[in-house]
Amino acid sequence: MTAPQSPLRTPGPTEDPGPLWRELVGDVLRESRLAGEQRLVDVARRAGVSAQYLSEVERGLKDPSSELLGAVAGALDLTVLDVASRVLARQASTLTAASAARAPRGAFCLAA
Repeated sequence: MTAPQSPLRTPGPTEDPGPLWRELVGDVLRESRLAGEQRLVDVARRAGVSAQYLSEVERGLKDPSSELLGAVAGALDLTVLDVASRVLARQASTLTAASAARAPRGAFCLAA
């Protein structure tokens, strides 16, 4: 008897799976910090983490726990929901652009 196939599809060698969640979260945190003209060491101090660790989170090298994400978001006057919403909005725009790039060019007709 064979095992049922997983409904999850792993990307093939030519498919780009896109950025990891931790990379997107890091981008949002860094952009928020820079938009507020805040130094990394100041945000890290307010969040109760080391500047080294926050730097690694911002660069997508560390996957922050929900508690740490809440602390860093709070230090940036954001909520975890704000961060997640910004990540999802970024992903939606990336997926829309990728879909448009794969769409056929020129006129086409859909038959009913």
